[in-house]
Amino acid sequence: MSAILDPVATGLARRVPGVRQIRRPATEISPEFDLAYVRTRAGSGRYALPPAVVIPGGPGLGSILPYRFLRTIAARGGLDLIMVEHRGVGLSRTDPGGRDLPTSAMRITEVIDDIAAVLDHECVPQAYLVGSSYGSYLASSFGVAHPGRVAGMLLDSALQSADDLDIERSAVRELFWNSTGERAAAVRQLAETGIDQRVLLDVVRAAFELGGDELLLPLLQGRMRSACDPVWWALKAYATRDASIPRLPGVYDFDLAGVIGFRELGYGAKPDGLPLDPALTYAPLADRFPPFEGEPFDLASGVRGFDWPVVLLSGTRDLRTPPPIAERVAAAAPNSVLMSIDKGHSALDTHPVAVLNALKWLIEGRQDELPAAAARLDRLPLRGAAARFPLLLQAGLRVGQQRRRKWRRGGTGTRGNASSERPRDRLK
Repeated sequence: MSAILDPVATGLARRVPGVRQIRRPATEISPEFDLAYVRTRAGSGRYALPPAVVIPGGPGLGSILPYRFLRTIAARGGLDLIMVEHRGVGLSRTDPGGRDLPTSAMRITEVIDDIAAVLDHECVPQAYLVGSSYGSYLASSFGVAHPGRVAGMLLDSALQSADDLDIERSAVRELFWNSTGERAAAVRQLAETGIDQRVLLDVVRAAFELGGDELLLPLLQGRMRSACDPVWWALKAYATRDASIPRLPGVYDFDLAGVIGFRELGYGAKPDGLPLDPALTYAPLADRFPPFEGEPFDLASGVRGFDWPVVLLSGTRDLRTPPPIAERVAAAAPNSVLMSIDKGHSALDTHPVAVLNALKWLIEGRQDELPAAAARLDRLPLRGAAARFPLLLQAGLRVGQQRRRKWRRGGTGTRGNASSERPRDRLK
């Protein structure tokens, strides 16, 4: 399938407005290759606001194809965005001969030097850094390695250390296993059916992050009634990592960039044997990637030296980088603010309009106003496929409930009509 999709994805990416490439020289661990990046409104002259480098999560998420709509919204608000296609991903995947970059080239230090090279090529002495999830680790690492080039920073779903797995374990188990409420009772009941613990964890966590109890509880009830529940299977496809290393060319190239996750960020951590262990998520892939060697930076200490404004954006339902991580970073960084929104992991994907507004306020020097404005930004319209996914899942649950009621009463159902206005995408 990849052999078919690769040329299609490459062709589409090359036609995206603003795409450029620079030749990265060969090093001891990497051959030379063309690094691709895209800049909003590149070449149009004077920019309304200083540029910001936006780094998505992963490792493996593309920058050029998946975030076209993000850049469109940003341009409407006068934001100048630079997005660098991560080495090993999309248009930056191969050397000039068309061969995949070797796994030796997959190092965080090399990735942040790629970002610096793009800023040099664009004649940008300083930029704002926006990183989401894995991208927040890159943004923070860039700050440690190139502090003079950072004007400010927005860390969305802050990932700061492989040691934070214990925080993740605690958050997951408190919500879904150890508490006495309906949510944990339903999860424990489903676990007693013998369902695979890894699948149970991944689906339940994703459902709660995407839609809270409003999505999770009906999902658990539907799965108890039928192992073939379509919404459960849709979430399973979305959330789980099996032994077939996921790859969608130009969108998600984890098969190569994922080397960084295992070798430098501890993605292959050993499960502790207790229920709902987040280490189970990547366990099927552990023997396909290098073992953990250690992190390239001590970010816990590094953030104490950040002398620029830092915004920590944290989802109240984030179970992959739970809120205590952002709280710890906010306490350590000397000029930081913490903004919480009622979302799960990675607002860049689930609520991009809120992220862009927060970025604009940061660039304008209004970041101290963000905590008080969090609820207002949270209510801004959801845009993008990932942001709308929870709505589709909830619609699927409602259809299933209506069909079951229809079967029980032996009659026909009626279809209601609904209408809503579509708010404009605006940066406040």
